[in-house]
Amino acid sequence: MVRILKKFARILPRGNKKPQSLKESHTQWEQSYEAGELKKIPLSSRLKDNLALIKQILGNSSDLVIRELRLGVDGDVSGAVVFIDGMTDKGTVNDTVIKGLTLESRMAGLGGKTAGNLFALVRNFMVNTGSVREAATVFELVDGILYGDTAVLVEGEAVALLATAPGWPVRGIEEPTSESVVRGPREGFTELLRTNTSLIRRRLRDPNLVTERITLGERTRTSVEIAYIRGLADPRLVQEVKDRLSRIKVDGIIESGNIEELIEDHPHSPFPQVFRTERPDRVVSMLLDGRVAIITDGTPFVLVVPAEFVVFMQSSEDYYERFFLATAVRWLRYIAFIASLILPSLYISITTFHQEMIPTRLLISIAASREGVPFPAFVEAFLMEFTFEALREAGIRLPRNVGQAVSIVGALVIGQAAVSAGVVSSLMVIIVALTGISSFVAPVFSMAITMRLLRFPMMVLAATLGIFGVMMGLLVILVHMASMRSFGIPYLAPLAPLHARDLKDVMVRAPMWAMEARPSELAKENSIRQAQGIKPAPPTRKGQKGDGGGQKR
Repeated sequence: MVRILKKFARILPRGNKKPQSLKESHTQWEQSYEAGELKKIPLSSRLKDNLALIKQILGNSSDLVIRELRLGVDGDVSGAVVFIDGMTDKGTVNDTVIKGLTLESRMAGLGGKTAGNLFALVRNFMVNTGSVREAATVFELVDGILYGDTAVLVEGEAVALLATAPGWPVRGIEEPTSESVVRGPREGFTELLRTNTSLIRRRLRDPNLVTERITLGERTRTSVEIAYIRGLADPRLVQEVKDRLSRIKVDGIIESGNIEELIEDHPHSPFPQVFRTERPDRVVSMLLDGRVAIITDGTPFVLVVPAEFVVFMQSSEDYYERFFLATAVRWLRYIAFIASLILPSLYISITTFHQEMIPTRLLISIAASREGVPFPAFVEAFLMEFTFEALREAGIRLPRNVGQAVSIVGALVIGQAAVSAGVVSSLMVIIVALTGISSFVAPVFSMAITMRLLRFPMMVLAATLGIFGVMMGLLVILVHMASMRSFGIPYLAPLAPLHARDLKDVMVRAPMWAMEARPSELAKENSIRQAQGIKPAPPTRKGQKGDGGGQKR
């Protein structure tokens, strides 16, 4: 402790002494500070020492605002207000902090004789913000200032006040662009942590909804909150999430993807194991299942764990439409999912090794379309798939008004030109187009891009081993998925291990009145979601009993 104090005593400027040379000035300001050292330094009771230390640690930054004040009737008590320009609301600081310190201290008749009680009066009566807390160490003071709080320091007090008055620019609530729906809420998460928690709270007014804050990143000091429903979420799952987050020791957390990559069970697997979403309604429905949400400041994507395979094939709109429509769309989604993975591989394997499987007329048509094509089917498919993926990536990176035109017109022009030039067959263009459209059907982008990656090794297996290679590749993928877990939950649950009760929400979407229980692997203690016997029925005639929830006429 004495060594650290001496270290800071050496680097603090004394009085108005200026550096003797440019080299000395550079040496003075290149000093870096670690959080562990700052936590051990208590604040001084001398106002000038504290202000000098703040300037030294923050590098005398241009956006650092230090307003020194004179408190009391005669102005015999020194004080200061410190904040970062752009991180706080100047109007709130002027009205609730500076005005209260300057005017109300004089109106109360405070002077040197009451200086001992001045700090308590400042906290209780003069700082009129919603949240005020004390900072006793240099780390707490600097961390609060960098987070957007306004620090209030008074001469003779070794404690500072941190008044909450955030004012940084934020993006308004908009419709999520990555999870569009025809029917459903149009609100999406923003980059502001507190806005995101409020969107969840507004939909889930349960006193058992718990949010716990932690800070990740040694330099970014990113705020992360864990949200779960007490009594529904398994305490072991909650503790596992906390343990994995506490093991993260990195310089910075910029986006929730940094956290996702550091907490997943199988880092070498191409399959996503943490669900991410921009939709508050999706997060609420998953919290009601007994899952845990991880909300990161600075990103509109919220992580939810655990995440099984079937979760990535579900859309929030499935639960807003009639159940038979949702079931039909879900079947279409699974068929498209399989087609996006194996359709080019089947074409390669059949046309190369298994021509006898093709009907004669279709075989003649394929042979005619491939007449003059100089490449084998594998090279033909690889070139078209690579071109299609490049066009899709270009359409994403270009400006929105230009990107759509480039991706659509480019695909049409290049495809037609390739057929006319005899580089590829017309049937291959159809296969690639169907594959691309099928990959767009996946409701979650992370699962769709996994299929895009696995498509290429499947094509290699088809070109070398035919149908046997395709089946072997599918078997390897299935075995890999069956061996995976997401925060202790089997990745293929409820299919493997089989939970017949949970199959109501896998390949089909059962009616809402039939889904009485939560997923078996998640909610082991409070598994019942709703009352039994709520199936609707038409009203019955007077004197007769209805067979469901109908009312008597």
